[in-house]
Amino acid sequence: MLRSTKIVATLGPASSEPEVLERMVRAGVDVVRLNFSHGTAADHLKRAELVKDIGRKTGHTVAIMCDLQGPKIRVGKFKDGKVLLEKGQSFVLDAACELGDQGRAGLDYKELPRDVDTGAVLLLDDGKIVLDVTAVRGDEVQTRVRHGGVLSDNKGINRQGGGLTAAALTPKDMEDIRTAAKIKADYLAVSFPKSGADMYMARELQRAAGGKAMLIAKIERAESVKQEALLDIMGACDGIMVARGDLAVEVGDAAVPAMQKRMIRLAREQNKLTITATQMMESMIASPVPTRAEVSDVANAVLDGTDAVMLSAESASGKYPVETIEAMDRICVEAEQTQAISLDQDFLNRVFKRVDQSIAMAGLFTAFHLKVKAIATLTESGSTALWMSRLNCGVPIYALTSQTQTRYRCALLRDVYPLMVKYVGHDREELLREAENVLVENGVVKEGDLIVITIGEPIGKAGGTNTMKIVRVGDHRKG
Repeated sequence: MLRSTKIVATLGPASSEPEVLERMVRAGVDVVRLNFSHGTAADHLKRAELVKDIGRKTGHTVAIMCDLQGPKIRVGKFKDGKVLLEKGQSFVLDAACELGDQGRAGLDYKELPRDVDTGAVLLLDDGKIVLDVTAVRGDEVQTRVRHGGVLSDNKGINRQGGGLTAAALTPKDMEDIRTAAKIKADYLAVSFPKSGADMYMARELQRAAGGKAMLIAKIERAESVKQEALLDIMGACDGIMVARGDLAVEVGDAAVPAMQKRMIRLAREQNKLTITATQMMESMIASPVPTRAEVSDVANAVLDGTDAVMLSAESASGKYPVETIEAMDRICVEAEQTQAISLDQDFLNRVFKRVDQSIAMAGLFTAFHLKVKAIATLTESGSTALWMSRLNCGVPIYALTSQTQTRYRCALLRDVYPLMVKYVGHDREELLREAENVLVENGVVKEGDLIVITIGEPIGKAGGTNTMKIVRVGDHRKG
């Protein structure tokens, strides 16, 4: 059974051995995530090469996503590594403090005293510790502990409701963009963008470094979920990640499920990719089976229409990385079987101003109503496959391309399965014959099956899809 929703798995100590990574790929990983918050550039280059080797060995299309760390909005280190904060006690966040103690903590983020004022609520360690700001004096943010607990070195700081001014791209991120370009990453995820300007800057830095990755904006700030800001960010990126960890801390956990649905719906309307992330299978870090709540969470994201679901610590440092991917695969496939198809309704009130986009939509409509075996889109850039993947027609879409870069760019698209075609000439009949051969050789179709093919003429020109053809498999091959 084909799985429409893609799986992104983060690499780490639990998944860096070749045999484990190969088992993960065979279990269903479509994209590996290199988390630049950990490890060196050399580590990431080595892991990327391993991923490419295993992709070649298994014949699977496994794309690479590099995820930038973003600003470090964290407390500093403590003399004893940690302190216990009691409810009601006074506690100072001090930008000038070197080593913290029971009464104060240093700050990696020196701008905090300029970003908060009396009455602000600060959430530390993913919201486990809550501090009410009582005063700001110079480098000191004076607080009272509302919810206490153990606070250890380098734990994160969020402000309830957002409002921290840290730039999305740090000097480390700028260097990491150069590393991603060396890796030839297929996707580059930008942490904490507040506006489209952050994404434009990332794109320019990437272009200067020679990178060509698709840009994914991680939506994790309260400011970035507001409609105007979200549309601004989407206009400057290729896709979004619903990063539910930091987002839940800033906006409140109860608000996130509805935001997730809204963001996925809006992204699909804007022809953008979506990845749903954070704690999807968290219990499987230590358990070989997921909880019922986690099963529902993954299935719900699938029913929302997300392109991909993502694993973080589950595959990076958990005990059961392969089992987690197998479980996620099962859940996605099962959820997809129950998904209603409402293609005719989806077409209502839509206007297509481009020829290539109109052909893509015509291909979907025809495939749905003729109940064909497959859609084959011969694509140079992947745009036709992207547009087709935004609506669910119940027919698998095969992106046939001679461009290696496009093959991997399509790995994250829901309902899309990239395949390489070797033909690079300009004869349409030869190309159609090659397309059929590739589909037959991969076991997608057999002689006599009906398929829809989209193609652009002149052949080989990106953005030139202008023809749709209904083909019975075998007609061109006999010719």
